Amino acid sequence: MPVIVVANPKGGVGKSTLSSNIAGYFARQGHSVMLGDIDRQQSSRLWLQLRPDTLPAIQSWDVDRDDIVRPPKGTTHVVLDTPAGLHGKRLQAVMKLAGHIIVPLQASVFDIYATQDFLSELHRSKRSDKVKLGVVANRVKDHTKAAEHLQTFLRSLDIPWLAQLRDTQNYTHLAAHGLSLWDVPAHKVDKDLAQWRPILDWLGR
Repeated sequence: MPVIVVANPKGGVGKSTLSSNIAGYFARQGHSVMLGDIDRQQSSRLWLQLRPDTLPAIQSWDVDRDDIVRPPKGTTHVVLDTPAGLHGKRLQAVMKLAGHIIVPLQASVFDIYATQDFLSELHRSKRSDKVKLGVVANRVKDHTKAAEHLQTFLRSLDIPWLAQLRDTQNYTHLAAHGLSLWDVPAHKVDKDLAQWRPILDWLGR
């Protein structure tokens, strides 16, 4: 069962946006998807509550009477939205589950340094050779100095730079209704769908 983790200890980099859209894509492909929210802000859980019943279903955690938390029966794909400040034992516990880890960041010097340290921590993990690791530049405004600095940093990495997602209100408007890019007519979000293709190819579609 594929387990895709979206992680970065820096807050506000778009982890919930990536998580919900990945879950929305796999649900649209007919898979039985669980979007697990282990972030205190519970942004992904809120997104699930806003999601219309007429769309392909996405489940959350099952919690039984003994407070044991697990994916619902029949789940084929798991997407985990993680909290800011993810380090140490908590990170190691997440890595034991992960098959893919996507690290989003924005064009900010604070994001770059926080992400650099986080990637170093991931590489030091005993499970680093068992997890596919990729980076996504998020909410990027083209033709700015900040975007240039970010691209220089990303090119210096020895892990895949999967995609650069533009700064657009599409994600904000969709999230407000529990929607993903794959829940609306393609012509309304064609630029964004094109930017997502390398991410989906890397995940194995």
